[in-house]
Amino acid sequence: MLAKALAPIPAATRQLSGWAYASMWLGDGFNIGNVTLGASLVVAGTATLNLVQTLVAAGLAILLIALIFCCNDQFGYRTGAPYVIQLRLSFGVTGAKWASLLRAVPAIVWFGFQSWTGALALNQIVGFIVQRPVHQVVACFVALQLVQVVLALNGFRTIKVVTAAVSMVVLVALCVALVLILTQHGPVLATRFVHIQGSWGLPFWSLVVAFLGNYTAIFESAADYARELRPGFSTRQRFGLYAVPLTLAYGTTLVTGALLAVTTGLSSPVPALAQLFHQPVLTTFVAVFIVLGVITTNTVANIMPPAYVLTALFNLPQRVAVAGVGVLATFTCPWLLVQNTAATGLALFIKSYAIFLGPMTAIMLLEFYGVRGGQVQVAPLYDATTQPAWRWPALVALCSGAVVAWRFVDLSWLVGFGVGGLVYAGIMCWQKRWCLG
Repeated sequence: MLAKALAPIPAATRQLSGWAYASMWLGDGFNIGNVTLGASLVVAGTATLNLVQTLVAAGLAILLIALIFCCNDQFGYRTGAPYVIQLRLSFGVTGAKWASLLRAVPAIVWFGFQSWTGALALNQIVGFIVQRPVHQVVACFVALQLVQVVLALNGFRTIKVVTAAVSMVVLVALCVALVLILTQHGPVLATRFVHIQGSWGLPFWSLVVAFLGNYTAIFESAADYARELRPGFSTRQRFGLYAVPLTLAYGTTLVTGALLAVTTGLSSPVPALAQLFHQPVLTTFVAVFIVLGVITTNTVANIMPPAYVLTALFNLPQRVAVAGVGVLATFTCPWLLVQNTAATGLALFIKSYAIFLGPMTAIMLLEFYGVRGGQVQVAPLYDATTQPAWRWPALVALCSGAVVAWRFVDLSWLVGFGVGGLVYAGIMCWQKRWCLG
């Protein structure tokens, strides 16, 4: 018997308004991981893309993210069921459990990485308070983990309050950093970022994949979020609830990360921001912004989805699963992903898990729209006795897309999505399961 947390949420009991839902994505976009990802396009102090190319790459990625979000959230929005149940449509009961790990593992690693970066900032705050240098990053990391787990214990009811309150504060802080960079480092930016040749070739598309891949694990589990949204929103309106906050938050943080790396030569945002602001008071203010951004991001994107996966795998109560995610994230060695002078480890990590999530996204969309015609009877999905343990077409398509994407890791998500989708569509047509209505 499945845990209560995985049961469909009736439309009448859903708690998230449109504003709260948009605030979730605003809070999620304003995070230090996105700043770091923007910094990854800077090598030896000079950007690999110029400013126009960076803006186009970010804009294209955000458009694709919002489109996939509002397509893939239909299952959860219509039925109230979570992502791990949606996977049963294409992978079967047992297959869905293992396929869900491809979403859960990146989220847990992101949780650890975000918390470690937040711990660096929290260590700075403690040093400012006691008026002397401190070296208690590990203790700050553990404390931050505990705070985030406690906030997430009540699920999205607490998360919506935290993100709505914090996202506006973070927006103001990020704008301050942007203004300071633009007004004080104009000549450096012009030489190393604006007037460089850049590339519209592989480096450009590689950054699009990295920007897109950063959100692939999140829109993969779109049902987990949309099942909490109040009824009455059209597909177009939900597209706006994704596109507007992502453009404001994700776009701004990506560009800020690139600007910060160009002006300071540092890819790790915490020391880079400290170098930028110089003054202890301003540095502490920025550190507070970083910690708040970490909390909003992790509570939205990196705690609840893997908690649902652990609940499905081991039939755990939701609170136990949330605590388990916190424990697992502690052992991910997040300090290895980003060093002070290079963020290439983070970009490679994103492209690596996108190898699997690209084809999985294609499979889920094709199953829901192409095979089922957008119509699903959710009750049978909860009855394991009437569902197959494995559905081999999804496994073949997933493996095929992942193998080919692995050969083109810089374009992993796009290649995997295309190959996995073609293989799955071919098998469905061969089996004559394609919806013609």
